[in-house]
Order: sequence, then structure tokens, then C-alpha cells
Amino acid sequence: MTDLVRTGLSLEQELLDRFDEAIAKRGYENRSEAVRDLIREHLVSDEIDQNRVVAGSLTFIYDHHRPNLTERLVEIQHDAHTQVLAATHVHLDHHNCLEVIIMKG
Repeated sequence: MTDLVRTGLSLEQELLDRFDEAIAKRGYENRSEAVRDLIREHLVSDEIDQNRVVAGSLTFIYDHHRPNLTERLVEIQHDAHTQVLAATHVHLDHHNCLEVIIMKG
């Protein structure tokens, strides 16, 4: 992460209380983390509104012994074929696989 810069916000108490409740439900450890995510979300939304290409990756680990899970994951990727550019599958151990799906949209 680059250097952090401190800034301040002025909010009505009720708005701040509601914000604190919302970020607690989502598991944020502090307000700064939540505000950074909101800013990023807004900027990505802005890029989408300007019809710019947005790319990202979805990375997850799963137990490949779970019934039908692999088939469901492949089906979901096929259904989203216009957004899915590539996927990489790695066997971490006997039970766990890591999947990285590269997407654009």
C-alpha cells in the first residue's frame, strides 16, 4: 500500500451512527477501511458509467471433494463467458484447490 494520508470528515451524528452499524455488520475493523472501500467502489462505478473497461480477478480456495462444486463453478464461468477471460486452477493439497478467475466488464 502507498503512503497513507490523513483527512477529516464532518458528518451528522445520526449518519455516522448508521454508518458505524453498517460497517460493523460487514466486518470492517475501522472506519478508514470502510471509507477506502466506498471510494474505490465509487471510482469503479464511475469508470463503468463512462463505459471504460474494468478488469478484476476472483480468487478463492475450495475443497474439490465437495459434491457437484467443480461442475457448478465451471457452469457459472460458462454462463458468464463474455466477462470471464481466463481461469487458473491450482491443486494446493489433496483436498484444496485454488482458483483464479480473470474477468472484464
